[in-house]
This record gives sequence, C-alpha cells and structure tokens, in this order.
Amino acid sequence: MFDHVKFGVRDFAASKAFYLKALEPLGVAVIAERPLGIEFSPKGKASLCLYQTEEKPAHLHLAFTAETRQQVDAFYQAALEAGGKDNGGPGVRPHYHANYYAAFAIDPDGHNIEMVCHEPDA
Repeated sequence: MFDHVKFGVRDFAASKAFYLKALEPLGVAVIAERPLGIEFSPKGKASLCLYQTEEKPAHLHLAFTAETRQQVDAFYQAALEAGGKDNGGPGVRPHYHANYYAAFAIDPDGHNIEMVCHEPDA
C-alpha cells in the first residue's frame, strides 16, 4: 500500500534487530544500510526506513499485509522473541470484517506494529 515509510528510532540497534526478526515471515531483508539509516524490503516491494534520532518519536501504527494467516502467527511469535511486547495475539477481528486476521506487537520505541491477513482461513 505504500512505497516507503521512514521514521526515527531511539535505539537503532534494538529497532534494527526487532524489525529484521519480526518481519522475517514476509521475507524482509536489508536492502541498504547507510550512515543516514537502514532500509528493509521484501523482494523489492515497499520499504521501511529507520534512522537514529534523539527526538522522541510520535506514536506510530504500522500495519503490514500478510498473504496468509500463518505469516500473521509467525510475525507475532518472532516479534515477541525479538523483544516486542504483546498488543493483541493472532486472531480474527470481526469488528473490522469477517476475515480480518491480525496480530499486534509494540516495538522498542512503543509503536504499534500490526500484521494483517484479509483472506479467509485456508
């Protein structure tokens, strides 16, 4: 849905490790790392860019699209293993729509990170 998203983080190393691990189920890899930050992308698709900042970042909610519910489950487990905090385990959220299957984790800067699949259960 987006070309790229860029935002500042307080602990660059912790955030880099968190996003690499949490987004691994989508095939996300580092595509560029420069003095100004890092860029992640799954197979040349939309990218996520992080950079070190001393500013306190504003609250951010990022929702990533998963092709399968298994990717949502894997994201949630990986995010917690990477130091993320639970903000809603994998499950259907019928108040959004009948097939809205999502999980939520809080990243090292307190941002709400979501993985969502809009497909029915296979």
